[in-house]
Amino acid sequence: MTQEASIPGEEVQLAQDLLAGVEGSFDRFVTFFHTKLFKYTMLVCRQREDAEEVTQETLLRVFQNLNQLKDPARVKPWVFRIARNACLMKRRKSVFAPDRELSLDEFMPNSSQVDGQKKIEIADWSSLPEDQAMQSQLREALHHAIAELPEIYKVVVLLRDVEGLSTEETAEVLEITEDTVKTRLHRGRLALRKDLDRFLSNLQSPKPHGVHP
Repeated sequence: MTQEASIPGEEVQLAQDLLAGVEGSFDRFVTFFHTKLFKYTMLVCRQREDAEEVTQETLLRVFQNLNQLKDPARVKPWVFRIARNACLMKRRKSVFAPDRELSLDEFMPNSSQVDGQKKIEIADWSSLPEDQAMQSQLREALHHAIAELPEIYKVVVLLRDVEGLSTEETAEVLEITEDTVKTRLHRGRLALRKDLDRFLSNLQSPKPHGVHP
């Protein structure tokens, strides 16, 4: 899973400028975080209308509660904690909220017993072509798989693998222990393999005789 490239410490400098009241700092801060927040809230909220509203609400709360940011080095987990709380509130009230939360078992890869040991069935990815079309399809499949994860696993995967927060920072955002983060991340990653393996296995399946690309 790739992460967006950013200048190390860029968000920290933006936070320092914002706290110092540097002219134009809030506009730069919004530019830096808006896309990140929208991607996160889109996958959590699942509806563009909710995601747009939560993103704007998060940035407004950042501005209103700036005095609560004691350490600029912690700005990223602080911002995403605000976003997470806003998402939870929105989901409780949203007309788009799901009727039920899907269980992890519905997404786990198939398994079998080999020589008395449990073996998870994962497709062989090594023979896949590394072209741009394939990468684009894989990213789309991954995006869909993350969106379908149960909530407790989805937010951990988003914060750790997509936004690149540390285990400690993710635990801070979600208000859980680091061990819980590690457990949920491991389970979430395994769960993603089911959809991705199905997608990749279909690509590797031989085409019927007479059918040409």
